[in-house]
Amino acid sequence: MPTYEYECDACEHNFDEFQSINDNPLKKCPKCGKNKLRRVFGAGAAILFKGSGFYQTDYRSESYQKAAKADQEASKSSSSSSSSTEGTSGTQSAPSSSKDKGSGAKGSKSSA
Repeated sequence: MPTYEYECDACEHNFDEFQSINDNPLKKCPKCGKNKLRRVFGAGAAILFKGSGFYQTDYRSESYQKAAKADQEASKSSSSSSSSTEGTSGTQSAPSSSKDKGSGAKGSKSSA
């Protein structure tokens, strides 16, 4: 449930009220009792998710997120470079052995 800021136009009383989104806005000022209350929309309004289903790590700082992204990219590049080296050596050995077998087979047919 969000917290709304209210201000009275009559006495300039300013306060915050914890209300449901579906509740109607307050109209009567708790200080002076007049119906001059209005809801103020400020930059400080935000919904915070609290409870057992949310984790502190969900709200990490930008510097932490940048460092984590750099670590992920570094691990991806190191794993891809090692797999590309293995794939290259395996690929090179396969065609050379097939060439040897192919030339030997042709040579045996011509000499027989």
